[in-house]
Amino acid sequence: MAMPRQPIIALDGPAGSGKSTVARLAAQRVGLQFISSGAMYRAVALLALRAGVAATDRSALIALTDDLPLRFTTAADGDVRAWLGDEDVTEALRQPGVAQIASIIAVIPEVRARLVRKQQEYGSRGGIIMEGRDIQTVVFPHADIKIFLTAGAEERARRRWKEECARGELCSYAEILADVQARDQRDAEREASPLRAAPDAVLVDTDGRTVAQVVDAVVQLIRDHCQSEK
Repeated sequence: MAMPRQPIIALDGPAGSGKSTVARLAAQRVGLQFISSGAMYRAVALLALRAGVAATDRSALIALTDDLPLRFTTAADGDVRAWLGDEDVTEALRQPGVAQIASIIAVIPEVRARLVRKQQEYGSRGGIIMEGRDIQTVVFPHADIKIFLTAGAEERARRRWKEECARGELCSYAEILADVQARDQRDAEREASPLRAAPDAVLVDTDGRTVAQVVDAVVQLIRDHCQSEK
């Protein structure tokens, strides 16, 4: 007897809503593969930085996207790593400069279209939790479970401010809040795949909730779905 296909879980939300952390921890809990769509845009940004390609050079960025040798691995302990060829770039993708360029690259329709196809290839066999900002509306509009995390801009900025201060980085809450609001505007107004919740998405408000509480809520949604499919 053929095994039933494992579900596709699409988890979206604005920058700083905690979607990467929540999706990764939930994937570990339920035994699914975690994939960050944002890591794909940051990988293109990292390659652009290394090659000296400007964020405004569309043709060069599209070429980098076409040849993107990105893959993900998950260790036995649940640790997810991102690789460009044989190089582990997990930490490099988290550099602030890479994220800033990635947010600019992400509004280029041709780049998004190519990366959407790559994301759909990753999820073609199911068994994944993919997070991003258009996963439940564009990448997997027929996902088994759609979840949209929400949080106010002030709360999201405060979280990032605490993280940067904890790393010993020079940080200004006002500057971080302005950056979060600017990214929200770019995401909402971009021509390709603007950020929004799908009509059938489950909204999970993360304001005032711990990561563990949000993960518990997401895991329960997944388990309820799997139970209903039996």
